[in-house]
Amino acid sequence: MRYMATYDLMETMRNTNQWLGASAKAFASYPGLALSPNPMVQWVAAWGEVTERSFARMVAKPDWGIHSIPSDDGRDHIVSVEPVVERPFGDLIRFHVQGRPEKKRKVMLVAPMSGHYATLLRSTVASLLPDAEVYITDWHNARDIPVSAGKFDIEDYTLYLVDFMRELGPDTNVIAVCQPAPLALAATAYLAAEDPKAQPRTLTLIGGPIDPDAAATDVTDFGRRITMGQLEETAIQRVGFKYKGVGRMVYPGLLQLASFMSMNGERHSKAFQDQILRVTKGEAADHDPHNRFYDEYLAVMDMTAEFYLSTVERIFKGGEIARNAFVVNGKKVDISAITSVAVKTVEGSKDDISAPGQCVAALDLLTGLPDSKKASHLEQGAGHYGIFAGKSWRNNIRPLVLDFIDANAEQPKKAAPEKAKSNVTPIKAELAREKKAPAKTKPKTTAKSQGKSKPRNTGKSA
Repeated sequence: MRYMATYDLMETMRNTNQWLGASAKAFASYPGLALSPNPMVQWVAAWGEVTERSFARMVAKPDWGIHSIPSDDGRDHIVSVEPVVERPFGDLIRFHVQGRPEKKRKVMLVAPMSGHYATLLRSTVASLLPDAEVYITDWHNARDIPVSAGKFDIEDYTLYLVDFMRELGPDTNVIAVCQPAPLALAATAYLAAEDPKAQPRTLTLIGGPIDPDAAATDVTDFGRRITMGQLEETAIQRVGFKYKGVGRMVYPGLLQLASFMSMNGERHSKAFQDQILRVTKGEAADHDPHNRFYDEYLAVMDMTAEFYLSTVERIFKGGEIARNAFVVNGKKVDISAITSVAVKTVEGSKDDISAPGQCVAALDLLTGLPDSKKASHLEQGAGHYGIFAGKSWRNNIRPLVLDFIDANAEQPKKAAPEKAKSNVTPIKAELAREKKAPAKTKPKTTAKSQGKSKPRNTGKSA
């Protein structure tokens, strides 16, 4: 019960700060105070405006805000968001461009479940829509999911990805961003063993912790320092009485946001101070760069406790993906089973979340994949956000990813018949081979009945 009280206490603090901001803004904006020449009045109004907006965003799910895109025919086409697969903990949705012929490229974006909504990839989606049919995983806020829906850990997450890949078919190009990179790799390996025909065409892993020990960051250091008991005691709470998921054990988004902000505290503090000054001077706007970024960054969601804890224990502490020892539903997932899916990794040289070396480690695990189907890219000067949504993504990484998709467009179709033959094991097929074997060996024997090969053949036939 004390955890529910803690959850409600955090929500109360957030609500109080939002109210204080709104009150300060309303009070300082009173027309009568305009007669005072004191600039402090304008500063209080600006502080209230920035504070109210910031704390209100923390409980709001952002809208995709992608209404239309230009097309090759010179017209703008309306974009509608349509569910393809609906599940309790997350959906697969499609951005349908109305009135446009279907694009050859089919891309499935795997959004991170790390405290933010899938809308964190809004600019990524918008940049891909003109050139591809885009689908994305839309994870739900755990606080809104009733306890009756059951658990959701990293194995369930992986099986969700498996089902989504099966739904879209083998001509899909999967792009996993940050947290889901190791689980997207595991889901592909799972399909390679269980349902090879459903494997995606390509898999691009962007800034993900495939091997967290390959390069230390604050995230990996934290995972090493704290024990699972300490983590469960300090980070896990029960959803309070305000939401549908009341009683569900979660890792609150507000705690995750606090940890994100603390990693770059000085930079965030300066950003808000500068924004207050801009509002004071009348230089700010509703959709200026600060508001565009923080409207998304501050909108956080809760994760189920079992997902958060199993991620820390099995991905970061146990390194199950890095050791190729990941298990789903009691079955070991062998990453070397991937033999036909082209895989590319992307890293940023200044990534302080998944440092260079963590993601490219995936290529060493793909022992069954030819080198011709492996690729990697290190973007110089790019941070974590920049490699999937910033200038580095738009100018350099996106074209490389699309080229990688196009370069491997036809490979799975050629490889499929060979796999189908190697997997055929019915008794009739074995009998057919035995019947055909004599017919094949006779011509070889007669053809080589000259010289030294003659005594060997007659010896075998005897």
